[in-house]
Amino acid sequence: MPKPRPSPWTTEKLTATKTPIRNLTELVPPPPPRTIALTIDDGPHPLWTPRVLDILEEHDVKATFFIIGQQVDEFPRIARRIADHGHQVCNHTMTHPILSGVSARVVKKEIVQAHHKIADVTGVVPTFFRAPGGGWSKRVYETIAEHGMLPIDWAVDPRDWERPGVGAIRRTLVGSQAGNILLCHDGGGERSQTLAALDQAIPRLKRKGLVFTAL
Repeated sequence: MPKPRPSPWTTEKLTATKTPIRNLTELVPPPPPRTIALTIDDGPHPLWTPRVLDILEEHDVKATFFIIGQQVDEFPRIARRIADHGHQVCNHTMTHPILSGVSARVVKKEIVQAHHKIADVTGVVPTFFRAPGGGWSKRVYETIAEHGMLPIDWAVDPRDWERPGVGAIRRTLVGSQAGNILLCHDGGGERSQTLAALDQAIPRLKRKGLVFTAL
């Protein structure tokens, strides 16, 4: 079965950052021209994640999944499917708290437990981390650096978790530019709008000459 390709962007190649990366151009070495990255948060989910994977396979797109350790523990076969299909799997904490409002002990527990859970289940050691709700702090940066991860945010957010309608999600995604990191979700709620929007937006983005890459 296919395995996730190793990321060409490593902590050794990037100066330590105290702010989250929002565009691929901030990574070293820079990505190929016309590249964008689709990121998917909050899974794996037993219903929505397999459907997202089917759409990505249909359109020949590799994405980056920021997965929750608790969900990985509950749905390990789906987590392995993400990795086995060549997508990148990354750390999105153990239970999805807002880390900027919790103690140092909780920050470490949330990040480290998820780090080990994801590696144990998928065979992939996460090299990127995304803080739920953008809850970044000095403590979070220090903890993920200790485990060889880089902080990742996004440049394009259709707020699909609010279910604003397929058209609204699609229009925001299609407005993406080269170098952008895009945010969508496969967990945390009903995601049929996200599925439909991705199915429509991906071919339109390709027609714009943009190329999808996993982080």
